Order: sequence, then C-alpha cells, then structure tokens
Amino acid sequence: MFERPQSGERAVLVQASPDGLPEESEREEFIELATSAGALVAAELFTSRKRPNPRYFIGKGKLEELKTLIRQNGAELVIFCAALSPSQERNLERELQCRVLDRAGLILDIFAQRARSFEGKLQVELAQLRHLSTRLVRGWTHLERQKGGIGLRGPGETQLETDRRLIGNRIRQLKERLETVDTRRSMNRQNRMKAEIPTVALVGYTNAGKSTLFNALTDAGVYVKDQLFATLDPTVRRLDLPESEHVVLADTVGFVRDLPHELVAAFRSTLQEAREADLILHLIDASDPNRWQRVRQVNSVLKQLDADQVPQIRVYNKIDKLDREPRMTNNRHGEGRAVWLSAITGKGLPMLKEAIANRLRQKTTHRTIHLQPAQGRQRAKLFELGTVLNEEVLEDGSWTLELRMAEKDLRRFLKRENLQIEQVTDQLEPTLEKAAAVTSANE
Repeated sequence: MFERPQSGERAVLVQASPDGLPEESEREEFIELATSAGALVAAELFTSRKRPNPRYFIGKGKLEELKTLIRQNGAELVIFCAALSPSQERNLERELQCRVLDRAGLILDIFAQRARSFEGKLQVELAQLRHLSTRLVRGWTHLERQKGGIGLRGPGETQLETDRRLIGNRIRQLKERLETVDTRRSMNRQNRMKAEIPTVALVGYTNAGKSTLFNALTDAGVYVKDQLFATLDPTVRRLDLPESEHVVLADTVGFVRDLPHELVAAFRSTLQEAREADLILHLIDASDPNRWQRVRQVNSVLKQLDADQVPQIRVYNKIDKLDREPRMTNNRHGEGRAVWLSAITGKGLPMLKEAIANRLRQKTTHRTIHLQPAQGRQRAKLFELGTVLNEEVLEDGSWTLELRMAEKDLRRFLKRENLQIEQVTDQLEPTLEKAAAVTSANE
C-alpha cells in the first residue's frame, strides 16, 4: 500500500504533445507555473501521444523512463501538464510511489497560496473541494473493502461515504457564504449604476502587468511581483479622468491557458465585474511573442462569462522592453481602440485615460427597438425615460419604437430588462431621412 508523502517539492514535469516536443512558450509557462507553486524542477519528460493511455495517460515505455528520472533526481512529486482522471492519478501514484498532480491541481494550489481576502479564500476552497470530491478515493485505499478474519473486518466504504457527505456539506456552506458576498457585490454595482458611475474592468493574461497598471492608475498599492497569479483578490478603486470625470476601475484575476473549470465557476462572481462593466481594458504583454494566442485565450474566457459584447480597449503594456514610444490608435468613430504604454515607467498613461474618457462619454444613438405585446412594461419604462421619439403599433399588437438615448444606457436597459440585442436595429437620423425624401421628390 502506498502512503502519500506530505512534503517534498522536487518535481519532474511531464508534457505530452502530438509532435513529442511542446512549443517553447507552453514549456516555459508550465515551468513558471510549477515554480510559482514552490516546486523545484528537477527534470522534464516529453512524450508524443495523440490519445492518452486510459490507465497511465503515458505509455509503458515512458512510464519506466519516468521511474528512472524520479530515482536519479530524488523527486517526490510528478506534475502532468494535462488533465488526469482520478483513476489515472491513482494508478500513477501506485506505480511511481510518489505524489502525482495534474495541471488543474497545480493551478488550484497556486490559487490557495495567493488568496488573501475572505472572498478569495472561500472561492479557492470551493474550487479545491469540487476538484477533490472526484479524487477522494485516493487517500482511503485501505478502507475500500473489508478483509476477512477476526479483528480485520474494517468499516468498508463507510469512511468514504462520511467524507463525501462532509465535503458535500462544506460545499453547500461555501456556496451560501459566496451568495451573501455576491449579493453585497451586486448591491454595490447597482448603487454605482444608480449614481451613473461607469465601471471599467481590467482583464488580461496572467503576468501581463495588470496589478502594475492598476497601481499606476489608482495608487491602490496592490501587491506586484513578476510571477504568475501574483494577485487574486478583486480590487475596486476610483479612477480620475480628464475634465474632472471619474470612473470605478475593477481589477480581476488573471487568465491562463486551460484555466480549470472549477476555478471559472468559483470565481464567476468576481469575474462578473467584467460582464457588468461599461468598458473592458484588455491588457496585453506587447513583448510576448505569443501575445495573439494569449489574446484569443482571454477572449475565450470572456465569452464563457458572456462578457464578449462589452466594448474593449486593447492596452499593449511593457513597450519599455521593446524600446518603443507610446501611441494610440482610433476606430472608425474616432474613439480610442488601442493604446501602447509602459505601466512601470508611466509612459502613455495620459493617453489611456483620454481613451477611456472618450469611450465612456455620453454619446447619443438613434435606434429602433421592436417589442412584443407581452413586453408592455419595458415599453412603459422607455416612455418614462423620455427616450421615445416615435411609436408604431403593428397588426399583431407589437410595437416599433424609435429611440434616442446614450449607447451605454441602451445597453444597460437591454441587460436589466432581459431584452435581446437582436430586437434593436440602427435608425437613420431624421434629418437624413428628410433630406433623402426631398431628394427623391425633386428627382
């Protein structure tokens, strides 16, 4: 019987890829994840597998090679850069006689070390328990079955069932506490909306420099270090903009490739700041040669959170490493689309503030919305807001309303009233319509 050691950080890293050798960026990120967790990387093992072995994930030959590496380097831990099933982890530990961890478990361990706030600790514990609940059997192999003979008949799986029940109860408690915290956070968001204070969310791949930029903009004093997931706890601060305007800037947890689903679920309330924001600052490490891959991965997580429709400004950080000057590019409406800056030197920060201010200024839009007969309450609210210019009642009892209101107010109204963006269409300006009518009449 194998008893899992409780200490020892010398690790062998195992990476599998179709070609046998992973991309250099993926290899470096995996090493950085391991060192961020406190592991001492003793050796690496690369394997070529198109389909994982159902028993050990790797083949028998690579398993023997891995045993040799563990003996030669005195390793106490093996970390796989992949998702292992509970049975694969159990089989590998039995064969290798040391602890085995997959990528999800590694990231969860880093999060457990970094969380400082009450909410962050609750979220990490919830994610860990969800992950552990499927792997509980590993620690209780001596209780899996009853042995024969007097004095050897154990409780069987009673202890397993008890532990599963205790974990289930703890998960329910954590969910209830997080719901309370989420309710308080939602109330704060509603208060900001009532006060018409815009919210800007700062998102990006981990170690892109979010905390450095957050401190540079708000003097928040958030912990900064050149490592993955240096800060986890959400922070909200006031940001002063040109012309005496101010907004609320919300920092969020950094994203990473193949972020465990348990973490996305647990941190959903924190990441909700991005979904409810008026504007997203997507921070990108300009010096990273794989930045476009990182951009796609961040946008993928934003899509999971239904935050992919929120307007974005791309902020290219660390231009000091490229010896470039700060600059800003605009979209076809003349609004800031991307800003190149250095958060650590402060170059380009005024441009970023100007871009934020321009994107958040009250810009009226002329739109047409189609409401069904059952959406009379929403129709009445639009009239109360004084945004309806014209109304047409259709034969089926539905309405077509011509609106003029601020773009962000329209988006907030749609979100608050659970209306679909497909119900809104662009509307020509009345002056343009009249001009077109006069032109056609003259012709």
